[in-house]
Amino acid sequence: MGFAWCVRRSASRLASVFGGGRLGRIRSISAVVNRPSLALTPSPFRPFALYSTAIDRMSSEQSLLRVIDSEINTALQIDDPDLDEETAPGSFPFKIEDNPGHQTVTLTRDYKGEHIKVVVSMPSLDGDENDDEDDDDDDGHSNGSSIPLVVTVTKKSGLSLEFSCMAFPDEIAIDALSVSNQGSTLEDKLANEGPDFECLDENLKKTFYKYLEIRGVKASTTNFLHQYMMRKVKREYLLWLKNVKKFMEE
Repeated sequence: MGFAWCVRRSASRLASVFGGGRLGRIRSISAVVNRPSLALTPSPFRPFALYSTAIDRMSSEQSLLRVIDSEINTALQIDDPDLDEETAPGSFPFKIEDNPGHQTVTLTRDYKGEHIKVVVSMPSLDGDENDDEDDDDDDGHSNGSSIPLVVTVTKKSGLSLEFSCMAFPDEIAIDALSVSNQGSTLEDKLANEGPDFECLDENLKKTFYKYLEIRGVKASTTNFLHQYMMRKVKREYLLWLKNVKKFMEE
């Protein structure tokens, strides 16, 4: 009897330890999961982070707009009135076609049955600030601003003579010339480029320069174009700034 009573008492204790402990742990876990204070709720800092990001973006855009406005004001203060066809020299024989936003200007005129077109590109600076030993390049042209020109003289038949030139202050340099017909492909133009202009006879080269001069492509014309194109650079920069500002404000 005493031994059986001890066995039942031990079994009861084991049951309370394993059974009750497991149940206790389950109840504890359930209590923790169901505790309102530990339930998943949106972080109170997340809206603040989104607000802070939006403020930073707005601040960055406003700062950019202030810099753009400053650049526009500076450009307006230093820019001269537009140099247009009315202020061209009285002897300037060409009509000027200048479209805002375009990087070229087109000059046109008719001369004794020929149609002459000159495409003028933006000026480039050929000077090298790190090289003060020589002020001239290999061709004898002084370093400084230069503007590329493509002069096309077209006959009524459609046959054209095209000059690729570089205009320097007070002088023009012919780089190449080619003959083409109306509707010629690029391959045809390349085939008709002819020899290197510098390899031509000196008298022949002088004759070609005279040919252009008679048709209005001369130093006085290109000197005016230097001034005109430098101001176009300013106008195009100002237009670009205004377009960027318009985008930022939308």
